[in-house]
Amino acid sequence: MSFLKLENVSFSYPNGFEATQNVSAEFQLGEAVAIIGQNGAGKTTTVKLMNGLLRPTKGQVLIDGKETKSLTTAQMAKRVGYVFQNPDDQIFQESIEKEIAYGPKKQKLAAAVVEERVQEAAKACGLLNVLKEHPYNLPYSKRKFITIAAVMAMDPEVIILDEPTAGQDRESTELLGKLIQLLTEKNKTVITITHDMEFVIKEFQRVLVFAEKQLQKEGTPREIFWDESLLQISALKQPYICQLAKALGYQDILTMDELGKKVSA
Repeated sequence: MSFLKLENVSFSYPNGFEATQNVSAEFQLGEAVAIIGQNGAGKTTTVKLMNGLLRPTKGQVLIDGKETKSLTTAQMAKRVGYVFQNPDDQIFQESIEKEIAYGPKKQKLAAAVVEERVQEAAKACGLLNVLKEHPYNLPYSKRKFITIAAVMAMDPEVIILDEPTAGQDRESTELLGKLIQLLTEKNKTVITITHDMEFVIKEFQRVLVFAEKQLQKEGTPREIFWDESLLQISALKQPYICQLAKALGYQDILTMDELGKKVSA
């Protein structure tokens, strides 16, 4: 049985604007899933329905078989953690250590468990040496890892990352990839909204494409990025390697290694 399931979910704001329509999707524990699409396609609204920040106006969301209408936002946050695109919307403590510890403390965990959670999350996010620092002493890109660590420390089964690679350099993007691998190895589900198509190719085996407020297709990166009609509907561009392969007359290429083998064959 899927751990997280959306069944014909729609959401309309009080002014009548419908932000997402009839979305159905399932997520298993231990998988990493990318969600892509242009701004306004319905991506962020959909993931906010997954953790209770928004509630569906039609359809239902189920977590571990239980409909979320019967759960409080706090109860859902224990199961599905959300890392905002802008870390400054999430950070409010006076030190990085306190920021990471806040969630576990609210869960009323023993002090030793809180400390263990803080140390583990900080280590994974490259923050062990700066725990006593004020969060705003770190640059914007590093503050994103503070918010990721804070959610990780609460140990939810599902972690949603909203545009985690935005503003990140290569080293930080590689760390994000390692974090996703670490979390899935721990049987966590990682759902990532991103506009970074190269990141999608490298880190994800399953991709959901949104356009016109609906889920248009789900599949592997190869199935998505070589579906030209889908890309046109979704106003998405192929990743650079796919564009290069196409210009050279090749199809279904996703990596430089694949292209190199084709060219040298």
